[in-house]
Amino acid sequence: MKILLVEDEPKLASFVRKGFENEGYDFSVAFDGRMGFSLVQQGYYDLVILDVNLPYINGFELCRLIRADYPQLPVLLLTALDSLDDKVTGFEKSWARRIC
Repeated sequence: MKILLVEDEPKLASFVRKGFENEGYDFSVAFDGRMGFSLVQQGYYDLVILDVNLPYINGFELCRLIRADYPQLPVLLLTALDSLDDKVTGFEKSWARRIC
């Protein structure tokens, strides 16, 4: 299984990476939203894990972009944000589809 983590905190990204790699997963890390989207476009991933507070393109918007081009790609949003509005925004972005 090939996993992409988009996380701007290097220590946290390293910790998560070690855990997944110890379990045998192929794991990549992007440190901002633009880099994350570029990696999604360049390679095949089975799962994308997104931080919400990312530089350049935040996790909510990145989720929307991924959903528009790769609607079957599982995306997991991780955040310390806990307001109802943040949760609703996350759900809305995760269900967005491209309108043709």
